Amino acid sequence: MLLKNTWNELIKILAKPRSYIGFGALTLLIGVILVAMKADGKSFISFVTASFEQTLSFNGEILNGNLMAFVILQMLIIHVPLLVALVTGDLVSGEAAMGTLRMMATKPISRSAILGSKLLAGAIYTFLLTLWMAFMAYGIGQWMFGAGDLIVLNNDGLVIIPADDIMWRYFYGFGLAYLSLLAVATMSICFSVFSDNSIGPIVSTMAVIILFTIIGSLDVSSFNSLQPFLLTTHMSSWRSLFEMPVPVDDILNSIYILLFHIIGFAAISFWRFNKKDINT
Repeated sequence: MLLKNTWNELIKILAKPRSYIGFGALTLLIGVILVAMKADGKSFISFVTASFEQTLSFNGEILNGNLMAFVILQMLIIHVPLLVALVTGDLVSGEAAMGTLRMMATKPISRSAILGSKLLAGAIYTFLLTLWMAFMAYGIGQWMFGAGDLIVLNNDGLVIIPADDIMWRYFYGFGLAYLSLLAVATMSICFSVFSDNSIGPIVSTMAVIILFTIIGSLDVSSFNSLQPFLLTTHMSSWRSLFEMPVPVDDILNSIYILLFHIIGFAAISFWRFNKKDINT
């Protein structure tokens, strides 16, 4: 029954025009970035590497598909949560507003199963959106620019990763990106359980993301103890995979924090949904 209901929830998601906004937006944004870098990327790369060319000699093609995937993931990972929340924030509150949630409650299925199917459907939609981002950023990027060594600038300086040591990093990198977006999806569904309109959960989710981002970026002593536990702090944990050596402990810590958020929001959602008055 749970799987059947999850399939029905996926059909509902696919039937809504807003579900395709995320795919369209990613296609447009990534397409514009790739075309722009194809046309004028070499001058941009020369500007970035100008300060290193006095001491280092770069051989080969710096502007390649691996670099483009890194740049795109860096630019979009903070903005994709809005595209996720547009769909997941409507899964419960949208049906509550239309009255279809009350009809579902009359079926021989528990409330926990109803919400569980919505959470699974939201997780699948988020996975498909992440998969499309990976295809556009890495797949199309490789096709347009080819492969090559990846040059990454981080706090420790310049890191050069050989081309044959990159694919696995992107595999796990997009996996971490999916985990962070899944935490956002679960949070928006949690807000959706508390609301009877579609706008509230979407706005609330983005307000929390913005608030956490501001707190995480401010170098204030009173915020230092909070920053390691914020969702937004770990949304960029994928970057750690492109360090040498890879800080495995830091990545595992980020995974634990993201899973804590996912489980916590899901638990609150089940608690509230089982007490929610949907029979009137």
